[in-house]
Amino acid sequence: MSWLDDTDDDDDLAYDESSIRSRPNPKANRPRTKRRPAHADAQIVRVLGVDRGRYTVLADEDGPDERRVLVTRARELRKQPIVNGDRARAVGDLSGDEGTLGRIVGIEDRTSLLRRSADDTDQVERVIVANADQMLIVVAAADPEPRERLVDRYLVAALDAGMRPLLVVTKTDLADPTEFLSHFDGIDLRVFTSAQEAMPLDEIGQAIAGHATVFVGHSGVGKSTLVNALTGSERAIGHVNVVTGRGRHTSSSAVSLRYRGPAGSGWVIDTPGVRSFGLGHVNPAHVLGAFTDLAEVAEDCPRGCTHLPDAPDCAIAEAVASGRLGPGAAARLDSLHRLLTTFQAIERSRLEG
Repeated sequence: MSWLDDTDDDDDLAYDESSIRSRPNPKANRPRTKRRPAHADAQIVRVLGVDRGRYTVLADEDGPDERRVLVTRARELRKQPIVNGDRARAVGDLSGDEGTLGRIVGIEDRTSLLRRSADDTDQVERVIVANADQMLIVVAAADPEPRERLVDRYLVAALDAGMRPLLVVTKTDLADPTEFLSHFDGIDLRVFTSAQEAMPLDEIGQAIAGHATVFVGHSGVGKSTLVNALTGSERAIGHVNVVTGRGRHTSSSAVSLRYRGPAGSGWVIDTPGVRSFGLGHVNPAHVLGAFTDLAEVAEDCPRGCTHLPDAPDCAIAEAVASGRLGPGAAARLDSLHRLLTTFQAIERSRLEG
């Protein structure tokens, strides 16, 4: 009888898939894991600059073998922002020799983060610098004209990041900055004034020694000139357009530079010049804190006071109207109102959206 004519019950077993032996796929059966190497041999390095996916870091900081090293990031950190000032854990070839490339495998906890958004309605924050404890704001007395509102925004950003603010007014040989500085009377803000031929380098050096200080300012105010004078670097220096009155951007990304002076050493973090500083990411509760004299008076406000122009019985408005806070208080209150109104509009749009 042909096997095709066989109708025995055993014939069904010949086609039973459960009886077929198959070779297991070791990759398919391997359990998934999120475990990563411990990298116990990782070194702590300081991120000095970022350029197209490559990071310049400082290894053995303040040690006998201090050196600059080029590194990239590990694959597991592809979604982790790594910025200037970060303290990172690095492995691989960290000799710093030409042609070598190490790898960042982790980021240490940050003590501060300086952030900005494209505008006040943008909730996407852009981290600029990590672990700085001071912000030095550079403005010019003229050419270009100083902008009180931009300085107010820097102050709010510094407070939100937990940084101590400092202010340098350059080009005081071109204009008297007294009226501009009156806008900040009563604010806990140390101010330095600088003429083009007489910069107070020793005074500024004493303020930044022992600190990591991020320098911010509008393009063309002399920030890069000041950075070069303090650090001995050769950062490009821009000029103000005579037609538009705007400065040319000379820094494309933040970079950390070592300061060494009579008072000690520190870090100067130079940032690209910006013409706007969005605060869409900032907690509105931090805004009032940037105006220290107004914040002190606000303790007498009724509970739930918004401190806006239409707020009833606002102690700040009453103190300013009476002249108790000095002649510059009205301008500071106007800045506060502008910022708080902006945040109110942002919150309203969120609720409606």
